[in-house]
Order: sequence, then C-alpha cells, then structure tokens
Amino acid sequence: MICLTGDLHHASLETGNQRHADRSEIQIAADFTRRLERAGVKATFFVSGKAFVEESADLASIVRSPAIELGGHNWNCFQPQLLHRIWKKVGGSYNGPEWFQLRDALKTIETIREHTGVRIRSWRNHMYMHGPHTERALSAAGIELCSDGVNRSGRGPVWHRDGIWNFPLNVMPDHEHIYHAERTPEWVDAWVKRYGWSDDFGPESYTIDRWVELVLGQLQRREARGVVSNLIIHPITMYLADRFAGMDRILDYLSTRRTVWISEVLDQSRAGTLQEAA
Repeated sequence: MICLTGDLHHASLETGNQRHADRSEIQIAADFTRRLERAGVKATFFVSGKAFVEESADLASIVRSPAIELGGHNWNCFQPQLLHRIWKKVGGSYNGPEWFQLRDALKTIETIREHTGVRIRSWRNHMYMHGPHTERALSAAGIELCSDGVNRSGRGPVWHRDGIWNFPLNVMPDHEHIYHAERTPEWVDAWVKRYGWSDDFGPESYTIDRWVELVLGQLQRREARGVVSNLIIHPITMYLADRFAGMDRILDYLSTRRTVWISEVLDQSRAGTLQEAA
C-alpha cells in the first residue's frame, strides 16, 4: 500500500523552483494531476492557504479531481523568515509559539473550506518543520494527522499523547535528493558543507534517473515486508528535473499497486487494521 503525497505553494512565495519554471507551480500541478487521473493513482496534496487566495482558478481542476485529497501546508509557509529565525533562537521553535501555530492552522483550514467546501484532516508543515508545540496546536485546530519529517524505518502513523497521529515520510524525498533547477552538484555540495545538511537517507543528491531507480527499489522492498509507504513527490520538482519523464516511470509502477490517500491510512490506524490492509 502506497500513500503518495505532494506539497503545493502559492506563487508569491517565489521559491527557487518557482523561479526556474516557465509556468506557475499550481499550473504544473494541474498537469501532474491529469497524469495521476490517467494512471488511476491517488495523491494527497498539502496546499498552502495563500494559494487558494492567489490562484483559486488554477486550483479548481485539482480540487475537483477524483484522484486528489487536500491537506494543509501552512498559511504563508513561514514568512517572513526573520521572524521564525528569531522564534527558533529565542523559543526553540521555528514554527513559532503554540498560539501562532494554532492561528496559522485555523486560518488555513478555514480558507480551504471557504474555497472548496472541504474540511481538511491532515497537515504537513513547510520544509517538514516540526516544533515542541506542533502536536498541541494542530490537535487544537482539529487536525488528526501530521506528516512531517523523514524516517526511513517508519512503518505507519504513530499516536502522540497530545492528540494527533504523526506519519513521517519513509521513502527518499524528491526535492532534497534530486539535482534540478538551482540544485546543481556544485550548489548541493556547498549547501551540505555550509549547513551540515542530511536527512534519514543521507546528504546525497542524485540524477533524476538514479533517484527513480532508488525510489522504486524502496517501494518494492517495503511492499515485500508488508509496510505502508509514505512517498512525497513535488509536481514542480519532477517537471523541472526532466519534464515528468521520471514521474511517468513511477506512475507506471504505482498504477499496478494500491495507492491510498493519507486519510485512508489514518482511518486504518484508528481502527487498528493498518497491518492487515498493508
């Protein structure tokens, strides 16, 4: 069983990927969604609140798609950065204090509801940022599952005493491990050296072809062990890497497997049936 997820950001965030693209991130995600539909593959998109304000027309086909489930991805993705750096230094929480995270979540939840009629149940913080107050804030906002962080040995959602399930990624992420856009080998080497960056899959990045091979191998091994996979793929990353050629290889595989929305994993965890379902 494979849970495919992705993060979508508003245009005014002006990420490095967005600056390298010839279309908006949401327009690229709409093309990505049509590929999912043709392959019969489900995905959960965690979308920033501001995207629904800035790009509601381009989001319409994504929202209507039978392949897509919506989750939250912060209101404005931790802008301005200086404020969050101060909060990290002073209070140990880049996400901010509990009251701020609660306000951010509620604003995002309500904006998505106003534009789609959907009351979201799941969440992923921008950059997988997770702090000491995150579970309490999201639980108070009515979020049931948070998918932050990377844990290659993770077997599924884990219940947290503050009233929420945590479900980290357990397959190698795309953006941080693929050469694309500004992320050339030289850029990545400098970044890793400057910040000592690494996640649970290490500090390395790969060509798109090699990354696809590694991810397909991980999915197959996890399936053989009967473990649910939590895979993140950013539409804009795959577009910039090779115009979706690698993504189409992954979809060829996913189309032969059972894919589920993250809410389905949540419901099976609640019912205690996840291992049987996997």
